[in-house]
Amino acid sequence: MTSRNWVRLFMTTLLIGGITTAIVGFIVRWNEFQPYFVELRIIDILSTLIWLIVMGFLFSVISQMGFFAYLTVHRFGLGIFKSASLWNAVQMVLILFALFDLIYLRYDNFAKQGDSVLPYFGPALILLMVGLIVAWYKTKQTSREAFIPALFFMIVVTLVEWVPVLRVNERSWLYLMMFALMACNAYQLLILHKLNTQSAQERQNRAKTASPNVKNKKIKPSN
Repeated sequence: MTSRNWVRLFMTTLLIGGITTAIVGFIVRWNEFQPYFVELRIIDILSTLIWLIVMGFLFSVISQMGFFAYLTVHRFGLGIFKSASLWNAVQMVLILFALFDLIYLRYDNFAKQGDSVLPYFGPALILLMVGLIVAWYKTKQTSREAFIPALFFMIVVTLVEWVPVLRVNERSWLYLMMFALMACNAYQLLILHKLNTQSAQERQNRAKTASPNVKNKKIKPSN
């Protein structure tokens, strides 16, 4: 990827994180922010909006770090297992293990006596459904081989990035970071191949532009 497209990816992902967090933040914490709108407290609305956007920027940076880390891990996985099918099988096992842990560990650590386990399925089901949709769309854009790596990234990597809030288990922060990470991760995953193709075309165009200049610089034979 060229530096120009990398900067483009960074800035657009940053923007997506900020916008998503701002929207989700006002929804999940509406009871807290509703008086600002009812009483038209413009300064409070703007300050809250700016704070949510800044938090979204932070979530976006975490998402981008996880994305580039996964690209490295994916290459290592292919190199270690020497087979895409075997590496995909390992990723499927990790996906199932991660979803089980998301439900069981949260229930084990935060449920009170007599609480049902069913509410703890919610975040896992949302993550799984979004992951399946994004992975399916990725295969439509590229190939069927991309399904499991895309699903692994959307579920396992998102969970790893989500750990700081999962350990606190505060509901508004839980969903605030979850949706921001999913939006940023989905965008990066779906735009990557387009940026790589565009970067390859840009390098080819620069090479074609440079070729005539090199020919013109050849020394002409003296008379």
